[in-house]
Amino acid sequence: MYGVGKLGQKRVVIRRQKVRQLLGDSPGLRFLLIPDRYKLSVTFLTPPTCSELAVFRSLTCLWLFLTAATAVAETPLHVGIDALLEAQSDAPCSPCTDDASFVRRVYLDFAGRIPAANETAAFLADSDEHKRRQLVDSLLASDEFPRRLQQLLHVMFMERLGDHEDWQAFLLKAAQENKPWDQLVREILNPDPESPETRGAAFFYTKRLENYGQNPVDYPGLVRDVGRLFLGVDVQCAQCHDHLFVDEYKQVDFQGLFAFVGNTFIRRDVSFPAVGENPLTAELEFTSVFEQVPRQTGPRLPRGMSVAVPEFAKGEEYLTPPDKKNKTPGVLKFSTLKILAEQLPRAENELFTNNVVNRLWWTMMGRGLVEPLDLHHVDNPPSHPELLELLADEFVKHQFDIRWLLRELALTQTYQRGSAMPEGHAAASTIPDYRAAVERRLSAEQLARSVLTATGELDRLEPLTASFTAAFANTPRDPELEFVPSVKAALFVMNDDAFAECLEPREGNLTDQLIKTPDSGKVVDQALLAILSRPPTSEERDEFVEYIDGHADRAAAIQNVVWSLFASTEFCLNH
Repeated sequence: MYGVGKLGQKRVVIRRQKVRQLLGDSPGLRFLLIPDRYKLSVTFLTPPTCSELAVFRSLTCLWLFLTAATAVAETPLHVGIDALLEAQSDAPCSPCTDDASFVRRVYLDFAGRIPAANETAAFLADSDEHKRRQLVDSLLASDEFPRRLQQLLHVMFMERLGDHEDWQAFLLKAAQENKPWDQLVREILNPDPESPETRGAAFFYTKRLENYGQNPVDYPGLVRDVGRLFLGVDVQCAQCHDHLFVDEYKQVDFQGLFAFVGNTFIRRDVSFPAVGENPLTAELEFTSVFEQVPRQTGPRLPRGMSVAVPEFAKGEEYLTPPDKKNKTPGVLKFSTLKILAEQLPRAENELFTNNVVNRLWWTMMGRGLVEPLDLHHVDNPPSHPELLELLADEFVKHQFDIRWLLRELALTQTYQRGSAMPEGHAAASTIPDYRAAVERRLSAEQLARSVLTATGELDRLEPLTASFTAAFANTPRDPELEFVPSVKAALFVMNDDAFAECLEPREGNLTDQLIKTPDSGKVVDQALLAILSRPPTSEERDEFVEYIDGHADRAAAIQNVVWSLFASTEFCLNH
C-alpha cells in the first residue's frame, strides 16, 4: 500500500513498509491535516523547513496506514482505483461516456464484437440506474466472454507466430473455467503431455522451437519471450553483456533464463505439441564481450537466486529413461521447466504480478501503467506506482482471478469516461492521467466479428476472419498495441471480394433490410445503430439522406453508405 499526499504541485508517494524508517521526533509542526477517505488536504500555516517536510511525509504515510489502508481494503477495488487517480489529478476529468458509447465499448471488450442493433436499442431504452453493472455481469457470464478471452490470450502469448487447434482448445477451456492466472502460466511453462486438457499449452514452446532451413533454433528469441510476456522484462540486449541502457538488466538475467529453456526440443514421437528436455549437467558458462571474465549461473529468474545444478552419474539423470525404440524422451530427475513453473508464477514474484495486472490494465484502458509493457525496471517507473501495487495486491488476494479483475476495471469511472477531454483542457503530454478514455485499436478478430454482427452474416465468420487477420494483424512478434492505419488494410476494405460480398444485399442481411426501407431517414438511423452503435446526429442524418435521395441508384447509394461507415476510423476503434 502506498501513501499519497500533495505538497503544492509535488506528489509525495511513500510505501507503507517505510513508515517505521521515516518516523522521527517532531520539530514542532505548523500545518493542518484535513483527512478524507482516500486523500489528505494539507495547509501550511508558515513556510515549512526541510525537517518539517520530512515529518509531513511521515505523518501522511502513517495516517494512510492507519485509516485509508483500511478503507481501501473494505472498499471495492473499482472505487479505490478511481479515488487514487482522482487524488493525483489537478485537472477535471471527462464525464462518463454516453450509454451508446459504453454499450459498444463493453461488448467489444467482453464479447469481442459490437452489439447487435437490437442489443444497443434495448440498452439505450433501459432506465435501470444499475444497467451498466448488470450488462458487465451479463457479458462476463455469457458464452461469448471465454471466446473473447481466448482470442486475447492467443494474440498476447503468440504475437501472430502461428496457431494450433490444441493450443486454442487449451486457452478456451482455461477461459471457460476462469483458470487462475498463476495456474495458467504454470501449465504453459511446464506443459504436461499426459493431460489431454492442458497439453496444448506446449505450443507456446514448440512454435518457438521450430527452425527453418539451415537456421538454428532461435533459443535467444524464446528466452526473450519468456521474460517479456511473463515477467515484463526484455533481456534481449543482455545476451552478450549487461544491457547498455537499462542498468537493471544484467547478462546473468539472460543466461539464467536461458538455463531454464535452452535445453528444450520438440518431441517427434507424438502428434500433438510437446516438448522434451535434455539434461542440464552443469551451470552455464558465459563471458561478457566487454570484460572477458568467465562467469557461471544455474537456472535463475531476474532478481532471483541461481538454482544449484545437481550432479548425476552418467545414465542416472532420468526418473524414466528415454526409449530409443519408441523415441520417447524420458523424464528427468532435474527438470528446469518444472522448476521454472514453480518459481516464476508466484505471488511473491513482483515482476510476475506487476506484469499481468499491467497488461490487463492496458487491455481495458488502452495504456499500461508501465510503458512499454515489457520494460519494467527502476529507471522506467510506473506512471502511478501506488495504483500498480494496489492492483497486484488485490489480484493476488483474489487468487489471480482474471474475470474478477476485468470486472472491477470495467466498473471504474476511469473505464467509463468519455474519450474527449473537457473543453479547455488538454491531455497530459507526458505521464498519462486517465482523465479521458484512451482510444484503442480493434484486433482482426474483433473487426471481423463486428462486421458480420452488423451485417447479420455470422455464417461467414471463419473465412472472413482469416482475411481480416491477413489484412489487419501485425507481423509476427510485433505486439498489437496501437492503432496504425496501413495501406494493406485500406486496400482490403476497398478491394477484398469477401468483404464486398458482406455488403451485397442478401435475404435478411443489413443491406437488404435497408434497401427495403422506403424512408431514407430511417435507413440512416438503422445503419448507424447497426454499425456505429449509436443514433446519427442531425447533421449526419441530413447529409446521408441528401446523398441517398439524390443518387440515381438508391440501392447502390445505400451500399455506399454502409461501406463508408465500415471504413470509418470510428468503426475501427474502441473509443
